[in-house]
Amino acid sequence: MARIVVLGGGESGTGAAILAKTKGFDVFLSDKGEIDGKYAGMLREWDIPFEQGRHTEELILNADEVIKSPGIPSTAPMIQKIIRAGIKIISEIEFAGRYDTARKICITGSNGKTTTTSLIYYLLQQAGLNVGLGGNIGKSYAYQVATAHHDIYVLEISSFQLDNMYDFKADIAIITNITPDHLDRYDHRLENYVKAKFRITRNMNEDDCFIFCSDDEITISHLNKIVVKAKMLPFSQKKEVEQGAFLRNDRIVVRYEDSECDMFIKELALGGKHNIYNSMAAAIAGKVMDIDNATIRRSLSSFQAVEHRLEKVLSIGDVLYINDSKATNVDAAWYALECQTRPVVWIVGGTDKGNDYSVLLGLAKEKVRAMICMGVDNSKFHASFEGVVPEIHDVSSAEEAVRMASRLAKPGDVVLLSPCCASFDLFKNYEDRGRKFKEAVRNL
Repeated sequence: MARIVVLGGGESGTGAAILAKTKGFDVFLSDKGEIDGKYAGMLREWDIPFEQGRHTEELILNADEVIKSPGIPSTAPMIQKIIRAGIKIISEIEFAGRYDTARKICITGSNGKTTTTSLIYYLLQQAGLNVGLGGNIGKSYAYQVATAHHDIYVLEISSFQLDNMYDFKADIAIITNITPDHLDRYDHRLENYVKAKFRITRNMNEDDCFIFCSDDEITISHLNKIVVKAKMLPFSQKKEVEQGAFLRNDRIVVRYEDSECDMFIKELALGGKHNIYNSMAAAIAGKVMDIDNATIRRSLSSFQAVEHRLEKVLSIGDVLYINDSKATNVDAAWYALECQTRPVVWIVGGTDKGNDYSVLLGLAKEKVRAMICMGVDNSKFHASFEGVVPEIHDVSSAEEAVRMASRLAKPGDVVLLSPCCASFDLFKNYEDRGRKFKEAVRNL
């Protein structure tokens, strides 16, 4: 019986372990940290042996294959030992793909991937299709392959999940955009990060479709370096395209093969320039999946925003509080500031991933009344924004940040949590940060 060892006991790792168990493997899961009670309970229920708080080498280095959770960097000592032992390391996505015959729509990108994934999932649900949502969002893809049946999967896939993906194939692959992010995991080389993103097009053939933003310089500059056999379907707000999506006056026009669909920008459920791109990508995927125009229009106009992505929390004394905790990089924060029409009290901070804040200075000068830094080390924010933003304050919790913001904000202002950074210094993850912010707002 082949032995599979899973590293990491979160959503991804637990799902992979359960799938391995259903396929008859000798499975063991190891997590260097503490496993959440929910996942420990699932592992016990499925009778899967596991350990937490340590990695026992003799129980790991006897594996035929290791499934690595995306949060573990390849530089981790245990991973290095596995590599030296010549054991193959794969991702949960790679493993689950071996046992799944569903059509797969796979989305990656530096920004907009969660919104685009959620939009496509919603659109296919509205069309009455049997569709699953997974990857970096919702339930683990492997867990669903083990316990459910879907005809189609819509999968949000991060660069970390793509790093250990080899034979997996998308039927429709989407790259929303590429901006410098997570460079700390890619030897601080943009080239390495871009190559990781383009792995989403691996193994695609002439019958498959690749949807991408032709306004995105980094994506376009790398297209000619990568062999993509799939049909190319660009989307653009700057020029008309023969196949794909573009703007004509105040409408989005989507073309695929001999069919065309259009809708007014003002009818889109999601505002802001970046959401026009997300809606275009989703509409192209809808056309490729042969969804009728009425369903595409209805879905794009009735979709509800994703939690932690420009989520309106409450308006208190004519001050609107917005939770954009998912803005874990500079580009996402740029979009969040760009679409604000009211003066902003901006809450930032967290674990810096080698960020360059200079692209935000113009918007900050124009829109930000005050800045609140919520992190363990805020020195880089001070160095970048002093003299640009009238006042900068430091706090060490979401509660403190919200109380400070409520004192600084004037009627007609927006208090915007759009942190630019990862959350791991003060919070478990961006969801934890967003929920603590919302709770603090409701307690005002």
